[in-house]
Amino acid sequence: MNNFFIILMHTYKSKVKSKQFIISTLVTLAIMIGLTNIPNIVEFFDRDKEADKIAVIDEANLFFDALEQSIVSDSIELVNYEAGEQNAQSDVEQGIFRGLLILTADDNDLPLATYKSMTMSNWTIPNELQNSLQQIKTQLAASQINLTAEQLDKLYEPIQFEQVALAENARTEQELNQARGLVYVLLFVIYFAVIMYASMIAMEVATEKSSRVMEILISSASPTQHMFAKILGVGMLSLTQLTLILGVGYFSISQNLSALEGGFFEVFGFNNIAPMTIMYAVIFCILGYFLYATLAAFLGSLVSRIEDVQQMITPMTLLIIAGFMISMIGLSTPEATFITITSYIPFFTPMIMFMRVGMLNLPVWEPMVGIGILIGTIIILAVFGARVYKGGVLMYGKPSFFKNIKEALQFSKDETK
Repeated sequence: MNNFFIILMHTYKSKVKSKQFIISTLVTLAIMIGLTNIPNIVEFFDRDKEADKIAVIDEANLFFDALEQSIVSDSIELVNYEAGEQNAQSDVEQGIFRGLLILTADDNDLPLATYKSMTMSNWTIPNELQNSLQQIKTQLAASQINLTAEQLDKLYEPIQFEQVALAENARTEQELNQARGLVYVLLFVIYFAVIMYASMIAMEVATEKSSRVMEILISSASPTQHMFAKILGVGMLSLTQLTLILGVGYFSISQNLSALEGGFFEVFGFNNIAPMTIMYAVIFCILGYFLYATLAAFLGSLVSRIEDVQQMITPMTLLIIAGFMISMIGLSTPEATFITITSYIPFFTPMIMFMRVGMLNLPVWEPMVGIGILIGTIIILAVFGARVYKGGVLMYGKPSFFKNIKEALQFSKDETK
């Protein structure tokens, strides 16, 4: 057991001190800080930026004043252009104006518009112009048929549409929206944690094999001890990195929201999330990690070169991606039969069952069955994986999945004898 903790702490400390871990953590933290400060960054670069000038040719002399008053954005400046369309187009091409808006009137004196610019990539300006002109057209049409402002408001008033759930303890629409947001965020955390750190274990094992360090380590500790020491060591590393990333992200967002009423969770609508949802997120994240980490450890033991690791763990990566994609689909249809069935498939359970727990009021036995399936699968993988790992770490040659597993099991039997 002493050798187990020596390998565990060696794995953790060597990874924490490595340049790769430090650089990747710092880069991730920098990206996190940048993403949470996007409004401040945009404001910094746009503070000295002049408004986009739009040349407007109002051929009917009916709409310019109303359009100028309806534009609420400070980033758009309308200029009543009277030098003709050809000159206006030339000014747009020279960069004097961002675009050219030509206004004409139809037979009912309602606006018709044509917008010209160098490219069609910027859609915010034409969208705002179109929305403003739509309001003007609505007001003019209403006045022509003698509708009052109150009648117009009544005409466009949204219909009152209320949803009522008949099932007992069914979640309200607000609760579902809150749960959907939190589940969406936590699914990404589970997905990246599993796919990143499980792959790291396979790479760690292959690296030691390629340098022949494995033969020395195996002589001082059993392969089973070595495998689970690696899994727990990288698990501790993942907790360290995720704690830093989530902690910095939470602090940065909280600072940017300091001017708003309420705290972090209230602003994002997470203040009413049930504690059980958070608890299930932690449970399924941990079990998902151990499931894929055990799988990655013995897959990594089957290759002799670092270059072959990606090829060997590709099926595992595809399983993780498939589970994530299905859970994303399930966010909009969590009660679908396909979603229910796949939530009991062990390699999909960590993400899909958690999604269902977050979105639906499931009976307790359903997530418990999912947890039981995960634990059982982890035990089976651990027993089988330990046997494969025991023989696989001493194998060298070209990677071949089924052939290498067969040879690894044979090595394991010979070692036992």
